[in-house]
Amino acid sequence: MSQRMLSSVLRARPNVVLRRAATPALTIPQRFSSSDSHSQETFEQFSERYVAFFQGAQDLFEVQRGLNNCFAHDLVPSPGVVEAALRAARRVNDYATAVRVLEGIREKVENKQQYQAYLDELKPVREELGECSCYSDTCSLSTDRRFSVGILGIDTKEDLYVS
Repeated sequence: MSQRMLSSVLRARPNVVLRRAATPALTIPQRFSSSDSHSQETFEQFSERYVAFFQGAQDLFEVQRGLNNCFAHDLVPSPGVVEAALRAARRVNDYATAVRVLEGIREKVENKQQYQAYLDELKPVREELGECSCYSDTCSLSTDRRFSVGILGIDTKEDLYVS
């Protein structure tokens, strides 16, 4: 009798294990991301968020990270956001970042008239900060004497590689 009980228990046990493995788990893990909370954000809320971010940025890494995040969105930032970014670049004393802000705007807008409208609206800020005053349709960085390679004592590209 004990042998029959043992054999029936052993036969029943694999079925229980298989039955448990066959039932799928009903709990599905949900992913939450910081961008999920901003999925329904309006343009005004977006602008306010980035103006506040750039006003509080204290080092170059924060400013550049904010610019990367801001320009990653599929919209052109408002002039208020661009002004805050330019002021943040001035606060951390990084001219190159200020130029990149305007380059980013130039790439995001659809045509030259929109870019010129941004430059016109930001002209008082650019003059106040003393940044990027040459960056317009009439003058580019490559022709500006302040950025000329000759100023550094290097007249040609080959002079860079002379040791």
